[in-house]
Amino acid sequence: MSTRPLLPAVSLTLLTACMSATAVTPRADLLGSPVPAHAAARVVNLNQGVQSINVVAGDTVRFVNGSGEFAWSFNVSPIVQTFELNQVAPSGALGHPVRVYVAPSPLYSERAQFNDNDRQDMRLPAVIR
Repeated sequence: MSTRPLLPAVSLTLLTACMSATAVTPRADLLGSPVPAHAAARVVNLNQGVQSINVVAGDTVRFVNGSGEFAWSFNVSPIVQTFELNQVAPSGALGHPVRVYVAPSPLYSERAQFNDNDRQDMRLPAVIR
């Protein structure tokens, strides 16, 4: 039995699954939480030219524009890498879409400083006697 007739069907199924997985909007409770403006360590001015911002998981940012301000703590789920800021901003706070790109926190990655000594020991060449 030839598998050639199945190839287009399998390809189409996989393509559809990939497209639907990328189109999922994460739930708001996975995106962090609102915080008081004075708690923010960083300020971002959201003028009309800002289309996207980059943050690190765990950052606390105060967003300012002509109509007001709000602050957000990006204690996001590890599965969240990008989302629309409009999804969490107060109603009317943004006049245009702004995309947020979330980098993983270096505190919880395997590149954290406390792991360096262990990994360096593993990289040493083995001595054969």
